[in-house]
Amino acid sequence: MDGRQSVQHGLTLFGMKPLALRTVEMEDISVEPISLDELLASVGKEIGVSPWRVVSQQMIDQFAEATDDHQFIHCDPERAKRETPFGGTIAHGFLSLSLLSAMTFETMRPLENCKMGVNYGFESLRFLAPVKTGSRIRTRFVLADVKVRPSGWVQTALGVTIEIEGSKKPALTARWLTLTLIKRQPEAA
Repeated sequence: MDGRQSVQHGLTLFGMKPLALRTVEMEDISVEPISLDELLASVGKEIGVSPWRVVSQQMIDQFAEATDDHQFIHCDPERAKRETPFGGTIAHGFLSLSLLSAMTFETMRPLENCKMGVNYGFESLRFLAPVKTGSRIRTRFVLADVKVRPSGWVQTALGVTIEIEGSKKPALTARWLTLTLIKRQPEAA
C-alpha cells in the first residue's frame, strides 16, 4: 500500500469524505496557496471556518476499534442512554481532536512553496462539551502567531474552536502548533 492508499484507507476508516483526500498530497492541492507575507499579515485574524461534518456512530465505533477505547459511553447506545446524562453515546474527545487535520485541509489555503506540514503540539487543549452521536461539528481557525525559522520551517500557532451545531458551548478549544517546511527559492546570482 503506497502513502496515498494508506491515507485513503485511514480516511475511509474514520468515515471521512474522499474529497479531503484530494488535498492531502501537497503536490495535488488545487486551491491557491497563501504567500508567507499574506500569512504574516493575517496574524490575529480568523482565517477560516470549516464545513459542518456529522459525527456518526459508525465513525465513533471505527475510532474505538483503531484506538482500543471501547468505553460504553462511546460504543453502547442503549447503556449510554440509560446510565449517562448525555442521552446516548458521545464521541471520544480525541476523535474530535483528530478531525482537526481533515477540517484544516478542507478549509485553509496551503502555504506557498509548502513541501510538507507536521504537528508540533498543543500549548493548551480543553474538552468543554460532549459531542453527541449524530451532531454536526465544524472548526473556527484563528491565526495566533507565525514564526519563520532560519532552517526553512514556518511555525504557526492556531487558535482552534470546534463548535457543535446548536450548542453555545464548543466541543473543544486549543492552541495548536504546526510546522510547515517550505522549499527554499534559489538565490539570485
